[in-house]
Amino acid sequence: HQLTLVRMIPWLGHALEFGKDAAKFLTRMKQKHGDIFTVRAAGQYITVLLDSNCYDAVLSDVVLLDQTSYAQVLMERIFSLDLPNHNPESEKKRAEMHFQGTALTQLCSSMQNNLQHLVTPSEMGLKVSEWKKDGLFNFCYSLLFKTGYLTVFGTEKNNSAALAEIYEEFRQFDKLLPKLARTTVNKEEKQIASSAREKLWKWLTPARLDRKSEHQSWLGNYVQQLQDEGVDAETQRRAMLLQLWVTQGNAGPAAFWVLGYLLTHPEALRVVREEIQGGKHHRPEERQKNTPVFDSVLSETLRLTAAALITREVKQDKKIHLSNGQEYQLRRGDRLCVFPFISPQMDPQIHQQPEMFQFDRFLNAGGTEQKDFFKEGVRVKCPSVPWGTKDNLCPGRQFAISAIKELVSTILTRFDLELCDKNAKLPLVDPSRYGFGILQPAGDLEICYRIRS
Repeated sequence: HQLTLVRMIPWLGHALEFGKDAAKFLTRMKQKHGDIFTVRAAGQYITVLLDSNCYDAVLSDVVLLDQTSYAQVLMERIFSLDLPNHNPESEKKRAEMHFQGTALTQLCSSMQNNLQHLVTPSEMGLKVSEWKKDGLFNFCYSLLFKTGYLTVFGTEKNNSAALAEIYEEFRQFDKLLPKLARTTVNKEEKQIASSAREKLWKWLTPARLDRKSEHQSWLGNYVQQLQDEGVDAETQRRAMLLQLWVTQGNAGPAAFWVLGYLLTHPEALRVVREEIQGGKHHRPEERQKNTPVFDSVLSETLRLTAAALITREVKQDKKIHLSNGQEYQLRRGDRLCVFPFISPQMDPQIHQQPEMFQFDRFLNAGGTEQKDFFKEGVRVKCPSVPWGTKDNLCPGRQFAISAIKELVSTILTRFDLELCDKNAKLPLVDPSRYGFGILQPAGDLEICYRIRS
């Protein structure tokens, strides 16, 4: 095979455009230059790879393609956190231990109990059957954030005011996260982010957190790893905020999109409601197992909204093979970026009308999961990559799926929920969030809800 140098694109100051709307920019580049090209942004050469059938093979090389150095830069920019000796592989292995098997069952059970506690009339400040208005994004994010916080960090269970304050500070911080990562915050925003971080660090001091069963809990284990690495107390606090964002920053927004798509697609909502009703007599752990329609709705929602940018530093010159057999050379010192949102997720050759929500896209006629998707006659290995690639899957994915399902089914069974404006459309995506996990909306969807009697 010929060894091809990746096509270089003159940058012409496109760095801002890359930040403003990465999806729009990279889609345009893909149409013009194909599945692999190199751009220059702020003095850094970035090779963008958009051939989804070779992601796993290319990214499996963790020696020549390093994920830690750029992660360190972002940790410093976003979380004011410096962990030079941190071993992410070891952390991932520990996390995997705590997010599967009986440990996962216990976490999910605790999460279900915490959610049921948070949706009682007294906790919600509502009389039964009293209608209330809210934005759907705020409604979902606050409920799931508080549920996750109580489950993973385990404090403030009987302190609604403290929980609300932690959520508000987290939202202030989370809103500015893309700007912190790109160092485009202005003076006022810098102060807001700094103040929110300081307050959250106070709440998240390891000594305050619930670590009763230290060695059984993921959090206790993580703190122990930091201590083993010689990390001081102040840095441990800062690392807690990183973990708060990692564990709670995506499930709430994902639940918003699931419910938002259902409320704006009545047929999908009807079928999901029927499926939930059919399973409501089962035990909690059984309820979530046989939900093919809901699973398809969740897969389709994540296809449309999971938009993490996978970044690696090229440590030495390296040849990579595309799925068509062509070889390309990656240069030492450059950066490699993979953006599954564009391909496979929004690729019109894989998914017909990719921008449309089709609730049964991942469902076969017989009610089984649809796994067979093709591009130019070749089967696509992964039609959607919301949880990362094969060798770098999110260890907490089963817990996140369980939390999203539990929240959505709880809302649809315990509440009457409707759009304030029957003809309302889902808000547009905030384009600055491309690259940072689950997308967030630029506005909100106004809902009316009440607790059923």
